[in-house]
Amino acid sequence: MASVVRITEKAHQLLKELARERGLPMTRTLEEALECYRRQLFLKRANEAYTALRADPQAWAEELEERRAWEGTLADGLELGEGEGEG
Repeated sequence: MASVVRITEKAHQLLKELARERGLPMTRTLEEALECYRRQLFLKRANEAYTALRADPQAWAEELEERRAWEGTLADGLELGEGEGEG
């Protein structure tokens, strides 16, 4: 199903140029650009949350403690490749 979205002439020209450079249809180029932007926003929000966590000494101490607790589960003492195929 397709929808119609109005964009500025400038945005249309940019989309057209990007599509031509990549040799893809404009719809595919727009989808990929939006996905890239979505990922960029996700990482920006994650970085902001991480910065806020580090700014809170108590929360950061709890985070480090949790990491230490999880470190004990890494590979459970097995060497790389050991235990594979078992189960």
